[in-house]
Amino acid sequence: VLPSWVPGAAAGIVSIYLIQRVIFPYFWADLRYLLKVLMYGLRVEAYRRQGRIVTILDKFVKLADKQPHKPFLIYEGKVHTYRNVDRRSNRVAQVFLHHGALKKGDTVALLMGNEPDFIHVWFGLAKLGCVVAFLNFNVRSRSLLHCVSSCEPKILVVGADLLGTLEEILPDLQKDISVWIMTKDSTFASVHTLLDKIEAASEDPVPVNRRSANNLKSSVLYIFTSGTTGLPKAAVISQMQVLKGAAGLWAFGATADDIIYITLPLYHSAASLLGIGGCIELGATCVLKKKFSASQFWSDCKKYDVTVIQYIGELCRYLCSQPVKEGEKNHKVRLAVGNGVRNDVWRDFLNRFGSVKICEFYGATEGNICFMNHTGKIGSVGRTNFFYKLFFPFDLIKYDFQKDEPIRNKEGWCEKVKKGEAGLLISKVNAKNPFFGYAGNKRHTEKKLLCEVFKKGDLYFNTGDLMLQDHENFLYFWDRIGDTFRWKGENVATTEVSDVIVMLDFIQEANVYGVSVPGMASLILKQNASLDLEQIYKQVVTYLPSYACPLFLRVQDKMEMTGTFKQQKFRLVDEGFNPSTITDPLYFLDNSKKAYVLLTKEVHEMILSGKIKL
Repeated sequence: VLPSWVPGAAAGIVSIYLIQRVIFPYFWADLRYLLKVLMYGLRVEAYRRQGRIVTILDKFVKLADKQPHKPFLIYEGKVHTYRNVDRRSNRVAQVFLHHGALKKGDTVALLMGNEPDFIHVWFGLAKLGCVVAFLNFNVRSRSLLHCVSSCEPKILVVGADLLGTLEEILPDLQKDISVWIMTKDSTFASVHTLLDKIEAASEDPVPVNRRSANNLKSSVLYIFTSGTTGLPKAAVISQMQVLKGAAGLWAFGATADDIIYITLPLYHSAASLLGIGGCIELGATCVLKKKFSASQFWSDCKKYDVTVIQYIGELCRYLCSQPVKEGEKNHKVRLAVGNGVRNDVWRDFLNRFGSVKICEFYGATEGNICFMNHTGKIGSVGRTNFFYKLFFPFDLIKYDFQKDEPIRNKEGWCEKVKKGEAGLLISKVNAKNPFFGYAGNKRHTEKKLLCEVFKKGDLYFNTGDLMLQDHENFLYFWDRIGDTFRWKGENVATTEVSDVIVMLDFIQEANVYGVSVPGMASLILKQNASLDLEQIYKQVVTYLPSYACPLFLRVQDKMEMTGTFKQQKFRLVDEGFNPSTITDPLYFLDNSKKAYVLLTKEVHEMILSGKIKL
């Protein structure tokens, strides 16, 4: 016979369990996630206290010794083992050690597409203790020259497929920058070839002290991010930020047995830090794609037994808009890690492609705050709680959309929004959560900081993003503030687009803004000038990345301004691009015709229905 207290104890345990499920339904999921975060932080801190700074590169070299024959990269069917990549990156290091006159801490800019040699050059330069600046290969002419000059590189390395882009900027490039191209011979004067020298170089490792980091706050990368200032800014990435980014896949539950499919560009932190860095953190295998292809995506996943994919919101939308095929759920993908997927696309993706866990996260390249949706709640970028805010203090504050600045009360302090209200996300800057800013311009760094927010002497990083926290403490991305919108995974600076358009002699003013399908420009023509659509098309495709070219044009008689004499965008955004409700002439960028064409009601309906792909 059981003791009399056993049924009572059992009933109590069941009651506590039921109460927990009702009142704290996410308790165990939150606890598991927090313990993972804490465990990783303690491991890094333990290394630091022992005087050992273990970087991602150190982990890679160790893996190349521990599992030399395991595939690290698979590219266009060819396998590159951990040892292969280690030895070829040694060759790159040897070339620049003997020919490049590089010192530890020097910057080298890298303009290459997705290919194994991007990683070989990156790792080889890192083995010499260089800071590597990843250049966006979509950026052209004036913007690209600005990117190069802002990070002050000693050397510029250019991929074989980007020699046309190099040719555009070479005449205006600073003469003290040594240019190397990934070919065996060159038609350019005073440009060095790299491929022939790599093949002739030794595979021996360079001295370890060249790559050794003094502390985790030392700079290791520059990754460019578009901001409200117009031109891209070089975000300073520290050793600590690389380690944090590389832990993302592990935190979401990926393991060494996973095969990760990367189709995003390597110049992005998502692909380089979370993707490549994440593979190294796990000791896993990566399938690298030159360029994302919606039609080849799932066949690649099946061919290479992919288990983890990376995405941006548009990527999932493109996959969902592909014609339905038989056996679409017949794959091994279990995790999809990324950001920016819309609620409707999220649901469509799960319904169509099966039980893939969508691991949505939030984090700016240069930011000091990150959220991870570890519960799979549709639409959310993550969850917060009392303990998370202890480690990573942040707040959502009231924002004035007309003045384009945080609202301050009579005492001059910012005010927090209530749950369920959208507010500007700011995160506290302190020793544990530093903000490293941007290379080349202190003013850009200072503009991202908010001082005297809640009390005298406090300092916060302004993410530039509006977020909403619901009553269950789930966080949702709401919108960008300032003059940017997001399209094809890139932040598009509207001022940069405007500057390119107003270079045309018949344009008086251009107001660029995001709509439901981002990328629209409102134009004011100069007096007695006529609209030249052919010239506008030629101008934007020549001087802008493809993702920044306005999809729609609206010709107006006068530009509306705000009370502070800024271009009025809010009404234009609300009105969208519907020719049935807008009397101004509207035009649409038809890529098939390589021209701007009149936006008719029929074309508008075909865009909304998806018959015309954007």
